[in-house]
Amino acid sequence: MRIKRSVNALKKRRKIFRLAKGYFGSKSRSYRIAREAVMKSQMYAFIGRRRKKRDFRRLWIARINAAARLNGLSYSKFMHGLKACGIELNRKVLADIAVTDAATFAQLAEKAKAAK
Repeated sequence: MRIKRSVNALKKRRKIFRLAKGYFGSKSRSYRIAREAVMKSQMYAFIGRRRKKRDFRRLWIARINAAARLNGLSYSKFMHGLKACGIELNRKVLADIAVTDAATFAQLAEKAKAAK
């Protein structure tokens, strides 16, 4: 008995078209082109999930550096001072403190200065 593919092929195409919904022109209407566009977009999404982590770390470091320089320290000296005095806050938390609570960050900077 031969196997007919119509149901599975339709499901496969429907899945691709659902993912390609909203794409411009034939990228959302033609299966072959839609498949390529979806594969490319999923590749970009995969790369983007990795990049997001790098980008946020860069942002946090830039914010910490700016706040540290306002308190008379460079980023590296500030981080070294914190590590030396045993304060283990991650960059995300430090950046949040730098943006929202300058007084607390100034106290941390003073401790970092005293530790070196």
